[in-house]
Amino acid sequence: MNLRRAFSVAGALVLAAAGVIGMSQPASATLPLPLPVPSTCTIQTYNTGNFLTAVGGGGQTTDVIHSNATWPAAWETFFLVDAGNGYVGIRTVNGNYLTAVGGGGRNTDVIHSNATALLDWEKFNLVPVGGWFGVQTIDRHYLTAV
Repeated sequence: MNLRRAFSVAGALVLAAAGVIGMSQPASATLPLPLPVPSTCTIQTYNTGNFLTAVGGGGQTTDVIHSNATWPAAWETFFLVDAGNGYVGIRTVNGNYLTAVGGGGRNTDVIHSNATALLDWEKFNLVPVGGWFGVQTIDRHYLTAV
């Protein structure tokens, strides 16, 4: 994932096909935690440049995420929320959180967007990988854009 984030309220989170995020800052930069609230972001695929959409603005357990938007609008806007201990929650425009179903490690029924609280499955770790950051679930699996 590519995290283009000015250390302010606004920023951009970009999801890559390999599941890593990169920053516009030097590779040695890390995210300052706690994050400013709200810290807005968009999630963009690395290979095609499309933006991820929280279908319906969030609140879904099926047909949760699309990756065909070519320009970010409201449903393509997410908020990074400090979840404590170096983790972040990813909140949709409707106020729901993305959930790595089962904590991660799945290839079907992978992400929901209906959580209303930051429990373990809603916590993600942003792991530096070169000049990028991997988005890792609570059980250490990485998010990927298929």
